[in-house]
Amino acid sequence: MHEEVKIGTDYITLGQLIKLLNIFDSGGMVKAYLQDVGVMVNSEKEHRRGRKLYPNDVVEIEEHGSYIVKKEA
Repeated sequence: MHEEVKIGTDYITLGQLIKLLNIFDSGGMVKAYLQDVGVMVNSEKEHRRGRKLYPNDVVEIEEHGSYIVKKEA
């Protein structure tokens, strides 16, 4: 089951999403994590903070969970 992340815009960047989830203490930690480990976006490995995520995109962060982007109504 995916945890929903609601956005009020057309898209959110991967870096913004991870910061929004409060998994890491700082943006620098987010950057380092993405460079070193990466996350899965729609079942593809991704290392770019600037990757645009749109509604229904699924982000899987190892040891943290699975998230689906949803547009706020």
